[in-house]
Amino acid sequence: MKTHSLILHAILAATIFSCKPENPPVVQDWEAMSLDGRKLYPPKESPESLRAKDSLLAIAQANYLADSNNLDNVIWLGRRIAYLSRYREAIEVYTRGMKRFPQSPELYRHRGHRYLSIRKFDQAIADFKQAAALAKGRSVEIEPDGIPNRLNQPLSSLQFNIYYHLALAYYLKGEFEQAVPYYDTCMVYSTNPDLLAATTDWLYMTYRRLGQTEQAQKLLEPIGPDMEIIENDAYYQRLLMYKGLINPESLLDLENTDPATGVSIVTQGYGVANWHLCNGDSAKAKAIFAKILETEQWAAFGYLAAEADQFRH
Repeated sequence: MKTHSLILHAILAATIFSCKPENPPVVQDWEAMSLDGRKLYPPKESPESLRAKDSLLAIAQANYLADSNNLDNVIWLGRRIAYLSRYREAIEVYTRGMKRFPQSPELYRHRGHRYLSIRKFDQAIADFKQAAALAKGRSVEIEPDGIPNRLNQPLSSLQFNIYYHLALAYYLKGEFEQAVPYYDTCMVYSTNPDLLAATTDWLYMTYRRLGQTEQAQKLLEPIGPDMEIIENDAYYQRLLMYKGLINPESLLDLENTDPATGVSIVTQGYGVANWHLCNGDSAKAKAIFAKILETEQWAAFGYLAAEADQFRH
């Protein structure tokens, strides 16, 4: 499997780059640098997971080799590389794709996402704004999922993802006032319960950070205990917590969270920590932030937000 992955990596490099340097660059084994200067490495995955991702990358690579002038082939090559936590390489794919497709909002949207992953927030903002400009006037377009949900039913649109990630970039910078109007626009494209739950959760947290508790509470009015959620249950459960329908302890058990994967702590941890912080328990919030940062899930938005909060404070 490892040999297979290395072969794919070599083929991709030969395909994308037309010139071979006389002195090959030193391989960089870390993928990103945290805001506080820590080197971030690709998280450990099971052999089965890596084999599956390698197989899907091989398909994307074959499609790209067959027709590199097909926009979808460029997008999927970048996405499949990114799912292996090779974000800088994915950024290169999107950047080169922009030379062929300079009017593609999709490429800017996906490159912006991966700039977030490697902590380049200003570059991400520039890309998302360019994506928004290029997508202006286009009909709403559902994005295919790279990692399908349990119903194999794509839920989000290009437009939703542009504004969702743009607002998040400002949130991560601590520029909460700038995030609000983009979350408001994202709400326009939150056309199903899953998207409504995700956008409401982040906008709620944004309002709470701004001290605008009344606006935050008003957001919760459409949220009820019987919503049909397909994939964003973590966001939905936090919204029910904000409404007082469930307690935070039922969402997050710090003692029983698996530190190797960090799935539970990152998925629920940031929202619960933010809730404690905004309700005056900074010690509990900081303890949860610290737990999040002990995991390897550094590309997850909850980890990014916890890291950004800790870095600023």
